[in-house]
Amino acid sequence: MAINLQKGQKIDIGLTRMSVGLGWNPNEGTGFDFDLDASAFMIDTNRQIPSEPYFVFYGNTDSPDGALHHTGDDPTGGNSEDGDDETIEVDLSKIDSRINEILFVVTIHEAIQRKQNYGQVRNSYIRIVDDSTGKEIAKYELGEDFSIETAVEFGRLYKKDGKWKFEASGIGYKEDLAFFLSKYYKGKIIK
Repeated sequence: MAINLQKGQKIDIGLTRMSVGLGWNPNEGTGFDFDLDASAFMIDTNRQIPSEPYFVFYGNTDSPDGALHHTGDDPTGGNSEDGDDETIEVDLSKIDSRINEILFVVTIHEAIQRKQNYGQVRNSYIRIVDDSTGKEIAKYELGEDFSIETAVEFGRLYKKDGKWKFEASGIGYKEDLAFFLSKYYKGKIIK
């Protein structure tokens, strides 16, 4: 049976291969499609991305160590009627030894230009699925916590005492993807 996570809750993962899925339904009548983007930041002990390819998103679908794979962008939230709209596949057995945290962030593409925020999104969630069985292990529903935010740090996989754990972060920001890149990457971003 899947665990419904609460903000700040931590669980042991106990898996090597999993999928982290994102789903949402846009409210009608905003004039634009809602393009929520799932991204993963592979972070080292200095709380930095070691090099640009360790930032996985729709424009860089695979990490250099082969541990993360983004299955592709869904610009409308319509990839699936009831299932995940964007998915990041994770194989912890392939993680580069420098990486001890994978931060999952969801941003609204062109939120400022389109005048969009999480208050206009319904049924948004993040979930972890065991790839070997297809069963949902844990789910974190973003709910009504965020009304004016345009980005949410929704969870992180992190290594503690040699074991991988997951924490449901649930931290909202009025920021875009560039904010997170500037926070976790000191190199030059190639557009």
